[in-house]
Amino acid sequence: MPDFQEILFKLSIMALPALFAITLHEAAHGYAALKFGDRTAQMLGRLSLNPLRHIDPIGTVLLPMTMFIFTGFMFGWAKPVPVDFRNLRNPKRDMIWVAAAGPAVNFLLAFISALLLHVAPLAPDFMSQWAVNNLAVSLQFNVLLALFNLIPLPPLDGGRVLVGILPMRAAMAVSRIEPYGMGILLLLVFLIPFAAGHAGFDFNPLYMVLAPATDWVVNAIAGLTGLTS
Repeated sequence: MPDFQEILFKLSIMALPALFAITLHEAAHGYAALKFGDRTAQMLGRLSLNPLRHIDPIGTVLLPMTMFIFTGFMFGWAKPVPVDFRNLRNPKRDMIWVAAAGPAVNFLLAFISALLLHVAPLAPDFMSQWAVNNLAVSLQFNVLLALFNLIPLPPLDGGRVLVGILPMRAAMAVSRIEPYGMGILLLLVFLIPFAAGHAGFDFNPLYMVLAPATDWVVNAIAGLTGLTS
């Protein structure tokens, strides 16, 4: 297979599951917020399964493409669905459900992908391998996306769940981290590994946590769905 065709093949089996995963992740936040009383996402047209409404220029396009070109792997995020927590009927409690909705949908998609892997080989020969690869990537990517978002650091979903669970004083202390949250993530994801690489050693703290956790959850789902014995 020519290199260009191979690149297109790899891109198709990575981009489609990733786009599907982040679109449903964000839509889930919006639908959960609507259920608990906040119509912000609905009024702004973000209660949609159209990926174009959720695309973030950096997180959905630039970063995944850059990662794919240099590493052969891609990761990213969508434009966050706007939620005004003040509109929720019980802001502190309902924040937990709104935040957890995104990762919950990703875990559900991972289970569905694993189940569909049982029937994907039955597809016509010209597309069976493509379908199997897509579903395998979908299984792993959805687990990774869910676990990444469950990191207990605002503004990630895990941080919002933590704020909702903690007593008020502790919750307020954690919520004060939110303006610095993305900076901390950039430090963990890019700057520390980059600096470590230039210093001559390999150190990626986020990868050291997420990689084994992702493998464990993927293997657990594979076992529960009968993919492995």
